[in-house]
Amino acid sequence: MVYFSLFFSAFIAATLLPASSELLLSGMVVKQTGLLWLLWLSATSGNVIGSCVNYYLGTEVDRLSHRRWFPVSPSALEKARGHFQKYGTASLLFAWLPVIGDPLTLVAGVFRIKFGLFLLLVSLGKGLRYALVIALALELF
Repeated sequence: MVYFSLFFSAFIAATLLPASSELLLSGMVVKQTGLLWLLWLSATSGNVIGSCVNYYLGTEVDRLSHRRWFPVSPSALEKARGHFQKYGTASLLFAWLPVIGDPLTLVAGVFRIKFGLFLLLVSLGKGLRYALVIALALELF
């Protein structure tokens, strides 16, 4: 159940909904709740799959963006689009960043970036971020 709750928290945090999984992961590391590699895998996979949801929404943005429930404002979408055009596909390595990361994964879907490349870059960035969170939690506590 520990791994599922972390997976779910990381999944929600990667979607366009406001949430954070780093505190939960840090707390689990400090309290030694589970194996470190499984905690890392749960957080990383949940977060990456959440980003895949954003990618899918991006592929459907023309059809969905005018719906009231669509979680990205037109201005946030344009800002992410500009960032993505300026820095290119490699910017997906920074999909873990607060505020801009989730819209970046959505814009990758809008631009129909090859899904394999999207998955590789997002997984690398998010995996390294969670490894760093674990390392910091171990070091500080």
